[in-house]
Amino acid sequence: MKCKLTDKKIKPFMSFGKMPLANGFLDKNKFKSEYFFEMEVGFSEDLSLFQLNDHPKPEKMFNKKYPFYTGSSKLMKLHFEKYANWITSNFLKSNSKLIEIGSNDGTFLSNFRNSSVDFVGFEPSENVATKARKNNIKIVNNFFNTENIKILKNYINNTDIISASNVICHIPNLKNLILTVDKLLSKKGLFIFEEPYMGSMFEKVSYDQIYDEHIYMFSINSVKKIFELYNFELIDVLPQPTHGGSMRYVIARKKEHSINQRVAEGLLAEYKKDLDSIKSCLEFKKNCEISREKIVNKLKKYKNEGKKICGYAATSKSTTILNYCGIDKNVINFICDTTKEKIGKFSPGTHIPIVPISYFHRNLPDIAYLFAWNHKEEIFAKEKDFSNKNGKWISHVSI
Repeated sequence: MKCKLTDKKIKPFMSFGKMPLANGFLDKNKFKSEYFFEMEVGFSEDLSLFQLNDHPKPEKMFNKKYPFYTGSSKLMKLHFEKYANWITSNFLKSNSKLIEIGSNDGTFLSNFRNSSVDFVGFEPSENVATKARKNNIKIVNNFFNTENIKILKNYINNTDIISASNVICHIPNLKNLILTVDKLLSKKGLFIFEEPYMGSMFEKVSYDQIYDEHIYMFSINSVKKIFELYNFELIDVLPQPTHGGSMRYVIARKKEHSINQRVAEGLLAEYKKDLDSIKSCLEFKKNCEISREKIVNKLKKYKNEGKKICGYAATSKSTTILNYCGIDKNVINFICDTTKEKIGKFSPGTHIPIVPISYFHRNLPDIAYLFAWNHKEEIFAKEKDFSNKNGKWISHVSI
């Protein structure tokens, strides 16, 4: 196994086994031809970088029918409204230029429609890009790289802010990403991105953060080291509650901005937790195995008691849980969801039927496995009837 950035050999420390596409919800006639890959993870101690060994090609994951819309969550809409306000109040001026990488349905960029900001988004998945365009969001329906930015001549060396949220970990070629950012940013421009935080994943043992799209799990130290290779520096970090624990990173050209004290504080906290060494990874592996055993035994107990069990929310994260733990339709009867692209299909790898949320309401189970545990407050508020009728929520993480 080689580090994707330095090309140096690194040792894999854990395998989750054969894994399908996390968002590869499929029809019954596609079962026999379903795609799988070995989901093995390794750690580069040079860069403190947690990464997948193998992964599907981006075109396989982000295509015409990407089954996730950011705007479907009230929580995420509110988060992006606050994020946009933070960027506006701290960094933007009249007629500033802003680019978003991975715009999805335009939820974040919609906050700039009534401003003087000159903005554009990059989104490779056609269906969500189309939805953004219908809402008057300017979108380049393509991957963000040095080749595809050539059409944005007015943005070259002239962009004030490049933003991304839960996107950078999806991009295999980080070198090309950073070179693309370098071509676009003005001298004082900033690259601001939010990603699931490795420290939170280790602490919660939320191994479901690892799937085909999440090629990397970043820490403060890894982001600092990576960008220093390309004459950039990390100038600020701000923890975020999204995705079960994320970190917002602010990147600038070297010596163009002062560095906030939060960076040093974050690095020290990671050092104390050994997040910059393989030791923490091996501890995480052990904790994953313990967590798997606990949830499998819990489900077996409920099944032996004759309990009816369902899954709530057919998330990309659920694919890792179900396949790593060997949970299939003999354990979980169905998974309910609100996304039209998923309803009527089957879960990747384990082939559990995906049904509309109305089916859940008509057929309340005894136990609901909350796959979207990072949206628990929003879901618990919607599903009070289930709880009031003695329904029990479970998860592999503390809820």
